[in-house]
Amino acid sequence: MLNHFYLLTITKRLSAYKMKLFLRYHGPAILWALFVLIICSVHLDSVDKSPLFFEGFDKLTHCGLFFTLIVLVCFGVIRQQKPRRFTYTSMFIIWATSIFFGGLIEILQISVFTWRTGDWNDLFCDVLGACMGVFSVMLTIEAIGKNEKK
Repeated sequence: MLNHFYLLTITKRLSAYKMKLFLRYHGPAILWALFVLIICSVHLDSVDKSPLFFEGFDKLTHCGLFFTLIVLVCFGVIRQQKPRRFTYTSMFIIWATSIFFGGLIEILQISVFTWRTGDWNDLFCDVLGACMGVFSVMLTIEAIGKNEKK
């Protein structure tokens, strides 16, 4: 009975430690994902009709938001791994998860945030931004890898 108690205590401490590590590495990405969700659900009213914004500003924003999301998630994954390596499989999982997140936001805009409109073009720009993020991360990893080999 006493061993079981110690085992539970150690398990709880390990879980808390793992959660702290996870938040340490992925905290910026989680905060950015919450920011993306909030910014995509906010009621803009007449802000988009302001002369400060051009016609495709919304699409450019979607692209930039998901570019940044991919870069932050990849940065957390790379920092978390001790031999700093990054596989195509993990890159694909991160990319697919961000696309799912973008699709979920568009579905929420149609059904929950009725003052916003879900749009296929927005989802396309989410995918485009995610692809740009994947490309830039892979290019950066490749460039760093070639520098380290010299």
